[in-house]
Amino acid sequence: MAEVKHISIPLNHISKDLELNIFPEGYSKLYKIEELEANTFGEAPFQILESQSYEYAFNKKGYRLSCDNKSIITQSNREKHSGRINPSYYVGTLKLNLHHKEKHLTREYIYLEVLATKFNSDNLDKSYRENYRFMLESITEKCTELLLQVNSPIQQHFETDFNKESESLYQQFCFINSIIGNKEFEEAIQKIISNPKTDWTDNDELADIRSVKKFTKNTIKQLVNRGNRIPVPNSHPLYKNPLQNIPSHIVNNKKVEIIDNAENQFIKYALQTYLHFSENCLSRFKNETRANKEAKHLSNTLEQQLNNSFFKQISRPTSLNFNSPVLQRKSGYRELLKSWLKFDLAAKLTWTGGNDVYDAGKRDISKLYEYWLFFLLYDLFRTKFNLSNIEHNGELYQNLIEKTDNGLNFIIKSGTHTALSGICDFENRKLNVKFSYNQTFKGNKKHASKEQGSYTKNMYPDYTLSFWPKDITEKNAEAEELIVHIHFDAKYKVNYSGKLEESRIDEEESERKGEYKNVDLFKMHAYKDAIRRTGGAYILYPGNNNKYIKKGFHEIIPGLGAFAIRPSSTNNGSKELSDFIDKIINHLLNRSSQRENIASKTYEITKDGKSMPLNEPLPEFVNGKKLIPDEAYVLVGYCKSENHLKWINDKSLYNFRMDSNRGALKLNKKTLNAKYLLLHMENDNSSSRLYTIQKPEYRVTNNATLKRLNYPNPRQENYLVISVKKCSDKEFENLSWNFKDLNNYKSGRASSIPFTTNLPDLMKVKK
Repeated sequence: MAEVKHISIPLNHISKDLELNIFPEGYSKLYKIEELEANTFGEAPFQILESQSYEYAFNKKGYRLSCDNKSIITQSNREKHSGRINPSYYVGTLKLNLHHKEKHLTREYIYLEVLATKFNSDNLDKSYRENYRFMLESITEKCTELLLQVNSPIQQHFETDFNKESESLYQQFCFINSIIGNKEFEEAIQKIISNPKTDWTDNDELADIRSVKKFTKNTIKQLVNRGNRIPVPNSHPLYKNPLQNIPSHIVNNKKVEIIDNAENQFIKYALQTYLHFSENCLSRFKNETRANKEAKHLSNTLEQQLNNSFFKQISRPTSLNFNSPVLQRKSGYRELLKSWLKFDLAAKLTWTGGNDVYDAGKRDISKLYEYWLFFLLYDLFRTKFNLSNIEHNGELYQNLIEKTDNGLNFIIKSGTHTALSGICDFENRKLNVKFSYNQTFKGNKKHASKEQGSYTKNMYPDYTLSFWPKDITEKNAEAEELIVHIHFDAKYKVNYSGKLEESRIDEEESERKGEYKNVDLFKMHAYKDAIRRTGGAYILYPGNNNKYIKKGFHEIIPGLGAFAIRPSSTNNGSKELSDFIDKIINHLLNRSSQRENIASKTYEITKDGKSMPLNEPLPEFVNGKKLIPDEAYVLVGYCKSENHLKWINDKSLYNFRMDSNRGALKLNKKTLNAKYLLLHMENDNSSSRLYTIQKPEYRVTNNATLKRLNYPNPRQENYLVISVKKCSDKEFENLSWNFKDLNNYKSGRASSIPFTTNLPDLMKVKK
């Protein structure tokens, strides 16, 4: 691959000396590869990069350039034969249409290759070819693994239908090509050729008597009886003892090593089957398309392998013995057997979601990355949480593979909800766990409805991991604030540099280079803030930087962040994600976590779905703590005389009857947490005697102690005493309250019985 300053695409087939010239803008780059390399990889020789921009111009006026994707080509308003090419995040073979303002063109298109850069901008071949193939191979392997499961519907037999639409056939071809069109497959063939399985067999041949090294019963018999004999010299020990002559030649049996055995016959048969499949696909794909080039390259490769002299010595098999230890264990043979099992299943598999990846020669790496991440998360979460129940589009499924009239279909599709769920028995808590792909959180869901969803617009996170207690339904868990959602979004379009906090100028420069988009983090904020009961939202992107996590406070969730997950068979970044999930699990097992406490308080505060208006002036704090009106309870007590009132004011104490005496104070949450005391006296209709309870402590005080404190005429053996002081809050100055209008007030002889109310209700009866 060679970088060039500009490319000139000759269009002599349209008009003599006609050219289309393309120039890079700014930091953009252009490449050109040899025709052989282009055919090998099914690519166009002229190559540009995703997310970059280019200028184009015909060297003759009157010609125009367009694209089916309207946003890619922008025509100049001044010179109609020139303009800009901006592929954005399109990756793959890009078809550009040629027009003339006056005449009709017979062949009106050319192709450019748009290379991916996000995986590895320093090595475009690896970013575009290897990672694309790796993800496709991983998906193929996972699909065939699912097919091989015991409960998969593989008992049904399906033949590959080469008359189906070429788009569907191309899906199957891509599956097959990812299995047999890679270096590992070629290396396996070379291992077999260089170190094949051999057998020994008996071979009868007419041999000179002098070349026979070992005589058997049969050869000794021939010494006596066989014709064409020659005399034995007189001096030879055999002369007259017992032979005077011997045959000049005898039929000798010799052990020879051969390669025409069942194992090698299977290898040849497999290659012939692969070649037949690729040639049939080639005949169905249109000329000059990516599919046609890829099928042609695969066919040529397989044909070259079969033309090796090794396979000319091997005959057709009479049976296929898959139980052969050589096929199952010997290097080279083992890989071919594995490819055969995958091929046989992959040739029967269709995938409705594949249209997102293979459409019209487009290599939608962004969508492929999303699918690849699904399988990575599927394996991670299914293993970690023992998820076994499958739900797709609201219906229960036994497997991710379904039987259709056309064969077997993999049901995963972008935009369609699929979920795996189960109950996980942790060390101290049993939790329901659900992993969802493409779950929609519907918008305009008011909190009072207690339903799952977003209070703004519809939200569509790619993946959601949800936890809630075992003995409760998901619906009730949502209503009672007992569920936690963790969202993940696949962001192939992001190429993080690790600098997630930049100035606006640096951010704009990074975005212009296609390296960084702050808007994706803003979207995670939208998920976390808009989707109710969300504990965290995290980006998954194909980078090499360390994980980026921000905590809402000191606990692991609520939080926000990004994880670098890249296509790789060794270090793909999933370990860091797995460790993070383990931390979330440990957090959920902590029953005293602040997040769980906040969730419980949220439910208690909002469970009624309404709040009473209170627009009265109130103190901000009471006893140094923030005043919460609904939680600010007021004790309403009775004062029996002026002497009693003077004693209360002098001693800063107030006493209640206790035990089972009539008029005793009932201890409950409200009385124990009361902030104020309102006193009334006989014949009062309202009262302004408001006190602040200094400490919510009730001390048992006996009759003798109260007498020592000069309490006027104590009659009970014991009292509950609290510390109070006159309320000095300015907001309550000159106010009086019609306490008889409060709900818990009792008239008559029961008017002296103490009761509680809250501050909002008290303010409703102010004078």
